[in-house]
Amino acid sequence: MQPVSIGPLVFAGDRLAAIIGIGIFMVATAILSSRLDPRLGRWSTWTLVAGLIAARLGHVIENAAGFAAEPWRMLAVWQGGFAWPWGAAAVAVVFAALVRTRRAAIGAAASLAIALLAWSVAWQLTNTTPTTPTPDVALERLGGGSATLRSPGGRPVIVNLWASWCPPCRREMPMMAEIAASRHDVTFLFVNQGEGRAAIERYLEGERLTLPNILLDPRRDVARHYAMPGLPATLFIGSDGRLRSVHVGEISREALAAAVSRLVPERPGDQ
Repeated sequence: MQPVSIGPLVFAGDRLAAIIGIGIFMVATAILSSRLDPRLGRWSTWTLVAGLIAARLGHVIENAAGFAAEPWRMLAVWQGGFAWPWGAAAVAVVFAALVRTRRAAIGAAASLAIALLAWSVAWQLTNTTPTTPTPDVALERLGGGSATLRSPGGRPVIVNLWASWCPPCRREMPMMAEIAASRHDVTFLFVNQGEGRAAIERYLEGERLTLPNILLDPRRDVARHYAMPGLPATLFIGSDGRLRSVHVGEISREALAAAVSRLVPERPGDQ
């Protein structure tokens, strides 16, 4: 899913679609409440609050093991992570509890339908990732020598574009390092954008981090090649060297695990 830039703001496509859907829902409800039933305003507020809380809570419950180790992440909604069937169930409960008249039911159903249509159109327009081939560029390794973005073993590649001055990069880096050390079926490449060797080494030493395959991209050639407008960005590249998916912004443990699973599907007989 491609990122979308609006002025200085950068949105992941799915998040932009959700924002558009919510915005259209609130506008549609405001219009219909003035024409059908003023109580639709209160219903829309409770619907939005209950739906979002339930969707987030459902995601936390479905991934309870990961959140038990890091309970503070329950509040890290900027990472994404919503179980929409749980949200839909909460919306249904609020509908049953607050919608009492036929006119209100018509307005509520219409506003939900309009919002879902807007979300669907926005999601379809942004739910494409160009199968961009790997750039033919050799990057310097932090430890010496050079490397390309292709895995020498023909494995899929996960490229993390980062910089030490980027707060979301710093937040996600320990988790990325942990998963990179535990996975041997994919190759992780940590491609630093625009910083010198000394700045990178100071950051790693200060944070006591050990990262595999740190590459230096002082001219940000990789970000330009894939048209990435901001940091951090995580690129998921298939064994054929073509881009499969993109995550812009801080990535959660669950989102990274799901993307890796899609990139390296479980084979029959794997445990």
